[in-house]
Amino acid sequence: MMEGIIVQGRGGLYTVRDQEGIEYVLRAKKKFRWEGLSPLVGDRISFTPGEISDEHGWIETIHPRISQCLRPPVANVTLLCIIVAPQPAPDWLLVDKLLIFARKQSLKPLLIVNKTDLDDGDTSIRLAQSMYAGAEMEVYSASAREERGLAEIRQRLSGETCCFSGQSGVGKSTLLNALFGLTQETGDISRKILRGKNTTRHAQLFTFDDIQVIDTPGFSLLEMDEVFDPVLLRDYYPEFAPYEGQCRFSPCYHGSEPGCAVLKAAQEGAIHPQRLERYHTLLADCRQKWRERYD
Repeated sequence: MMEGIIVQGRGGLYTVRDQEGIEYVLRAKKKFRWEGLSPLVGDRISFTPGEISDEHGWIETIHPRISQCLRPPVANVTLLCIIVAPQPAPDWLLVDKLLIFARKQSLKPLLIVNKTDLDDGDTSIRLAQSMYAGAEMEVYSASAREERGLAEIRQRLSGETCCFSGQSGVGKSTLLNALFGLTQETGDISRKILRGKNTTRHAQLFTFDDIQVIDTPGFSLLEMDEVFDPVLLRDYYPEFAPYEGQCRFSPCYHGSEPGCAVLKAAQEGAIHPQRLERYHTLLADCRQKWRERYD
């Protein structure tokens, strides 16, 4: 029995790298299907390599995961890197959804504003830092094209297993190429619609010294499918925490209640109004799903 990590999975075959850096192609035993468990890129596993007469070896055991995401299908990520750029225009609602996802999975979130050469970084960086000042998320700037900010990001990623996420076209693969000298296929932005072309088709794990990076298929929409009590949504907003217990009503949804300390803080500039506006959008969605949970 040998130990390894899944670095790629395609068509029921899994490429696994052992502790010596040797790669094997394996199949998953049927027992995982019966257990409702599918191997994921990033999984630590025990396996038996194929014999001379066998085409492939077998995954024997999937070790316990510290985190799991099914869209995209990856496991054991510790740091979620959320990428935005001046073009295409940032989807800040997607960023908020990814931030909630990260906190649900106990992942550390990191926001990287890429392509800062397009606006000298001023507009995008200032807005990001202002909106997420109290959200307990670090914000970094980078220009993969001009190789700016890369050393600082590499230092921050040290010791982490990272997943790069964000809308298509923000330059995730280009940034990975610049950070680690990869040759991943990249796509251009459509001039007509200013949307990115998704060029990453399969999740794949790369190792660079003490950094592990899982490059995943780009996705431009993350739906919060889980149905939960809408009042719990506020718990995923660290900037609301200082006002806990100061609202007139308890519990307070921080929606439109009179005497709400969070709404007052936003009016006074302590919480960014756009951040609160998007919270209200997600709150309305949570309320609708909660009402329809038995339909």
